[in-house]
Amino acid sequence: MTHLKDFLRRFTTMSLLSLKNIYISVGQFPLIDNQNLEINAKERIALIGRNGEGKSTLLKIISQEILPDVGDIIKPAFLKVASLAQALPEPTALTVYETVAQGLEKLSQLLVQYHHLIAQAHNHTDAWMNQVQVLQHEIEVQNGWHIQQRIEKIIQDLNLPADKKMSDLSGGWRRRVALATALVQEPDILLLDEPTNHLDLAAIEWLEKMLLNYPKTVIFITHDRALLKKLATRIVELDRGKLTSYPPDYDNYLIKKEQVLLEEARHNALFDKKLSDEEQWIRQGIKARRTRNEGRVRALKALREERKQRRTIKDKPKFEVNDPIAGGKMVIQAENISFSYHEHKSIIENFSFNIQRQDKIAIVGQNGTGKTTLVKLLIGQLKPTQGSVKQSPVNQIAFFDQNREEINPQETVMANVAKGDDSVEIQGKKKHVIGYLGDFLFSPSKCRTLANTLSGGEQNRLMLAKLFAKPANVLVLDEPTNDLDIESLDVLETLLLNYQGTVIIISHDRDFIDNIATHCIFLDTDGKISINVGGYSDWLQRQSLTPNKKEISEPKKVLKLTAQSKTSELNVKPKKLSYQDQKELAMLPGLIEKLESQISELETLICDPQFYNKPKHEILETNEKVVRLKEELANAYERWSLLEQP
Repeated sequence: MTHLKDFLRRFTTMSLLSLKNIYISVGQFPLIDNQNLEINAKERIALIGRNGEGKSTLLKIISQEILPDVGDIIKPAFLKVASLAQALPEPTALTVYETVAQGLEKLSQLLVQYHHLIAQAHNHTDAWMNQVQVLQHEIEVQNGWHIQQRIEKIIQDLNLPADKKMSDLSGGWRRRVALATALVQEPDILLLDEPTNHLDLAAIEWLEKMLLNYPKTVIFITHDRALLKKLATRIVELDRGKLTSYPPDYDNYLIKKEQVLLEEARHNALFDKKLSDEEQWIRQGIKARRTRNEGRVRALKALREERKQRRTIKDKPKFEVNDPIAGGKMVIQAENISFSYHEHKSIIENFSFNIQRQDKIAIVGQNGTGKTTLVKLLIGQLKPTQGSVKQSPVNQIAFFDQNREEINPQETVMANVAKGDDSVEIQGKKKHVIGYLGDFLFSPSKCRTLANTLSGGEQNRLMLAKLFAKPANVLVLDEPTNDLDIESLDVLETLLLNYQGTVIIISHDRDFIDNIATHCIFLDTDGKISINVGGYSDWLQRQSLTPNKKEISEPKKVLKLTAQSKTSELNVKPKKLSYQDQKELAMLPGLIEKLESQISELETLICDPQFYNKPKHEILETNEKVVRLKEELANAYERWSLLEQP
């Protein structure tokens, strides 16, 4: 028994998968340059890096969808890896159930046949019964009932229409189906490439909770900083072909990354000075016709070659936007507007709102609640069936479409922006279109390529370049963060914050909304619309302070969950606690303080650059201990709140 326990302990702390000296190149420089990576059990690794650095390629190497030019992938034969690709699944004639079941290989055919038979409302003949019994037996032999329950539960959790065809679903729903197909396999390593793209807030929050409780390893690429902060137990950055591990604290990562870049710049400056001195020496030697030190000449050649191979960090994007057209304070005024398609129930009902200059409005809600319809009503693309929308006479609206329909795929990148001209007007000055697109990270050669060759992130940057070149006082952005890397997202946020015109955003990116929005308009599934000042987190906080109308009408005291909270001054008779409860309540503040201190010490340890030089089992044990302590802290807060309530 002791030997078995030792084996299990070693197994749970060993690497699930190892990448050894991986090298792959598709251009001048390698995407991954002789790199190693150890992936351990129960890790949640956030893989970050700029668009085009090779993050998706690395996931494909881990899943062995593609093979590296050089290097080894070391893993046990039984290891199961499943992927959620960045691209949407095709709108085929398969049903949702059939598509999800496809992830289960041979067993999927039996389950699909059984699902179709059971779904039949008629023709329950003896032949039908015999066929059902045969399928039941075959499924039972393969332990299929457990798997069928898994399929049905995931379909239910993601609120998917099991019998609807994929061709009848929108992009957001097809994204959910692809996620379900990966999850149903319960892989040892789950690979997710931008999993929140096309998902609404409810689905994103469900995904967060599911991944937090997922008992195996997850590796995910995301631009969603809220998701990254909530999930990651380790951050791995891919930068110019090199993989570097950082602790999971994103804010600390930013600080450490800045330090790394400053040290790199200092080292490069010293190197360049040495190279310059040596170049000057050899020029002087030739001029004076002296005999040169051949060893020094060889060293100079080596320095030249090293400088040639240096991969300098690319410039950050420098998004520019035209100043808004001058106008009055009022931009859009909606009065008691309602809208419905034909004879259907109203999507928007009795909505009134005034949008003023410099407002930053976020429109939030689940898919299908009418967010895009509301935007089109506000900007005049649709007319309300009731009520009125008044536009400022000077309004010029620039619209960012998440489906990228304004991009002509058969035109070049520069033609999409300049429409046959060689310049655009930005801030009242003419600027060559190639220079302008360079600020959006398009090289001169990329500017001349067709738009249909661009990646998702590049297409989004092209849409932004096209949008910002237009004269406008109202920017309308429908899911602008999809496929953008985090660095581009930060630049976009700064630009919109400083923009002096009006911004209307449809987004499911919680951090983006929090950082931008002055107001949030929330659309519920039951057709109700609420308006809140501030971002998404502000709305959540207000929701938590609002009594649930479905519960008894007597108001409940709302407690702030801190150990320093004072006794309520409300004139409410406190409930009588038992002796044990009183004793527990007295010791909870001390326990909370102790847990917070332990968590702080461990997080400081994890943030130390030397932490990841420790043995793998120590790294894993420390990360697991932090998760366990945070759970204990949350339970202590919940218990303390319960005992304190009247």
